[in-house]
Amino acid sequence: MIHWLETCDSTHQHLIDGLKNGTFIPPIALGCHEQTHGIGSRGNMWLGGIGNLFFSFCVEEKQLPHDLPLASISIYFSALVHAILKEQSSKVWLKWPNDFYVKEKKIGGMITTKQGSFIIGSIGLNLASSPEEFGVLDICVSSHFVAEALMREIEKKKEWKDVFSKYKLEFYKNRNATFHLGEKVVSLRDAVLCDDGSIELENKKVYSLR
Repeated sequence: MIHWLETCDSTHQHLIDGLKNGTFIPPIALGCHEQTHGIGSRGNMWLGGIGNLFFSFCVEEKQLPHDLPLASISIYFSALVHAILKEQSSKVWLKWPNDFYVKEKKIGGMITTKQGSFIIGSIGLNLASSPEEFGVLDICVSSHFVAEALMREIEKKKEWKDVFSKYKLEFYKNRNATFHLGEKVVSLRDAVLCDDGSIELENKKVYSLR
């Protein structure tokens, strides 16, 4: 069952705090209709208004596929959401490792945190509105629909190789994209995607670790 709040600072932090103080017992999923201080990548905030998706969940490692590389868990969860949206006729694509884009604008992202034997995953997705520099999903779906569909997909324990094979098919869309490697902005034009979800770039292997 998914617990829905009207408003929350950060579903990701709220879930982590609840696990630490014993308020929440895994497996658990938590969403809110308005988020005021969401956590984005590299310490940034992910904000958004009512109608967008703000959703976090916690599962044990043993509930995930045996062949799933721990460093690529965010890719796995993102690919599941991507497949859900594609089935609804969206043209959304994934920028490595775990950002959702429509055309050239970011519409959301996924982050994960490991705490003991538990994995906390969180997604923010602009379904209804966005700041000017970001975009909005190109189809009409509700936050409840996406969250519930994602939890059903996670329960199926689809193997990494099957989920990742579909992710690889659209990796070419990253050719004009960049990502942050530490403080450095790096082009993905010459990146080679490896079977464990990492990329080879400038003779180095880089993992998502988000």
